[in-house]
Amino acid sequence: MSAPGDVPPEILDRLRPICRRLPETYEEPAWIGVRWRIRKRTFAHVYTADPERNLFYPRHLIAGEPPTLMTFRVPSDDLLGLTGSGFPFFRAGWGRDVVGAFLADDTDWTEIAELLTDSYCEMAPKFLVARVASSPK
Repeated sequence: MSAPGDVPPEILDRLRPICRRLPETYEEPAWIGVRWRIRKRTFAHVYTADPERNLFYPRHLIAGEPPTLMTFRVPSDDLLGLTGSGFPFFRAGWGRDVVGAFLADDTDWTEIAELLTDSYCEMAPKFLVARVASSPK
């Protein structure tokens, strides 16, 4: 079993190319796990949950292991639709627009890429958002 906060390399291998293609982003260690930022604003944070801590997430185990979770921002119009659908999404216990997702072998990485792009657009300056909107997909 990995230490709390450690993110499986295969998850990082999927998230890094998604986040790196967004203008002026960078990756850094967080207090637990890894986060991606635009300027000083976090648009994605991934970590392996520590079941001993009182974190705001449903208590699911994935294959008997603590889950790997990612939090991100969503446009307010999308919040209820996304979190209302249930697993793998949940409402984080902080922030008006923060959603969490369980990441595992069956994760829809195309959907995650779209959600991370939206999260970036929620946090980035408008001139950088315009670069995302005008770039080919």
